[in-house]
Amino acid sequence: MIGKLKGTVDGVAEDHAVIDVHGVGYVVQGSSRTLQTLTNGEAVILFIETQVREDAIRLFGFTTEQEREWFRLLQSVQGVGAKVALAILSIMTGGEIATAIGTGDKAMVARAPGVGPKLAQRIVSELKDKSPALTGIDLGLSSLATSISDRAAPKPVADAVSALANLGYPQAHAMTAIAAAVKALGDGAETSALIRQGLKELAK
Repeated sequence: MIGKLKGTVDGVAEDHAVIDVHGVGYVVQGSSRTLQTLTNGEAVILFIETQVREDAIRLFGFTTEQEREWFRLLQSVQGVGAKVALAILSIMTGGEIATAIGTGDKAMVARAPGVGPKLAQRIVSELKDKSPALTGIDLGLSSLATSISDRAAPKPVADAVSALANLGYPQAHAMTAIAAAVKALGDGAETSALIRQGLKELAK
């Protein structure tokens, strides 16, 4: 099994790249996000997931081990194969997937091509019970999401999240920004201060 390739980019196509390792060209599939980081002739290190089928051996490449873990984890959900997992990773980073799962935001996952509302709900539900250490879910953010949904969050926090959402930011992004704002400003921060800090977080 191939776990990592270190070589030179020999070509990049829409859904794969060819990595030259000492004269041998390996065809490696990847998310569009990963493939966009590759440039012909440049040295590269890719973390590889090898899938062996009766009719083919396929290599999937990732720039980080975390991205590879998400690729594996997503496929543990019924109905999610390599194609769908790559589609999700093409539009979302690991942190964004973790945020969507931690906040129960199935709409965010459903933006990926080939992912309908039912499958998005299954992904969010099934992966929510996975170890946070593996998924990268921010436990503070998850707690914030729960408190907001239960209407138990402090009013300034709930109002700040609502204000960002009203400005057009996705609910999950608004929660992430305000969670970071609370961490930066402290629990006693006023709504206006949280909104200002939240906007700064979103601009990063």
